[in-house]
Amino acid sequence: MTSYKELGLVNTKELFAKAMKGGYAIPAYNFNNMEQLQAIIQACVETKSPVILQVSSGARKYANATLLRNMARGAVEYAHELGYDIPIVLHLDHGDTFELCVDCIENGFSSVMIDGSSLSYNDNVALTKKVCEYAHAQKDYVTVEGELGVLAGVEDDVVAEKSHYTMPDEVEDFVSKTGVDSLAISIGTSHGRSKFTPEQCTKNADGILIPPPLRFDILAEIEKRIPGFPIVLHGSSSVPIEYVQEIEKYGGHLPNSIGIPEDQLRKAAKSAVCKINIDSDGRLAMTAAIRKVFVTKPEEFDPRKYLGPARDELKKLYMHKNIEVLGSANQA
Repeated sequence: MTSYKELGLVNTKELFAKAMKGGYAIPAYNFNNMEQLQAIIQACVETKSPVILQVSSGARKYANATLLRNMARGAVEYAHELGYDIPIVLHLDHGDTFELCVDCIENGFSSVMIDGSSLSYNDNVALTKKVCEYAHAQKDYVTVEGELGVLAGVEDDVVAEKSHYTMPDEVEDFVSKTGVDSLAISIGTSHGRSKFTPEQCTKNADGILIPPPLRFDILAEIEKRIPGFPIVLHGSSSVPIEYVQEIEKYGGHLPNSIGIPEDQLRKAAKSAVCKINIDSDGRLAMTAAIRKVFVTKPEEFDPRKYLGPARDELKKLYMHKNIEVLGSANQA
């Protein structure tokens, strides 16, 4: 068994407490290859931001669990090499079984999410409690994220056709019965790049689609029920139109790409929301850069010549998120 402390990682407990007091959110960026990890660490070191490295079940299958564990160790050493020791968490995103959570904990994860939101309420409570009891009993306390409510959309192995808002009446009972350290809620975000249909949006004077606002009323009620408790937002990519346009300019096809406005996320980050997950935006940034190279330099076949620009664009995006959206810059 490998403890996360052996890898130089931290759990989320202290980071979340500081974030709630400071009115910002910790970035949770998904990764499954070297270029993504380089971009995340470079961006967070240069902005002096703490960071949560997120790994989905699909990412572990793609990249290999052993490689990912050692990439996380390398990320800590890389940050030090770059000149600033930022706090780094290795987190399982959307774990769906007790066994998967255990395997991640035994392989150096400092935080895990157990997502029982597709189960009945009682089964969700039972599964989340089981994971919490195991994670908290470790010599080095591992933090656990649970989920109430269902986010629509597709992300790796997570698929849901319809969203179900979190019911504030359930949160206090859920938190007290499970012992969970943070809670992912559903207030209008969703997975993937098409978070809303055009019919759900309104148009501004320039014909730009404006998505419906997040349900801050539900968030406020949840904060009343569990004051001071860390809240998490999944599916929080903004789907920048410039990346969508760049991808389509160079041969892609991404209809109905609509994300969460960044001002909505900034507002959320000033509340009890202390962790915001961003994945699709990173995929768009990298794909836009790669497609541009493929089309403008058709003779190029060195992966470094197209993955390098993709990494640089991703770093630029994440620096923007830390500084302008999440407020996590200079909080490391």
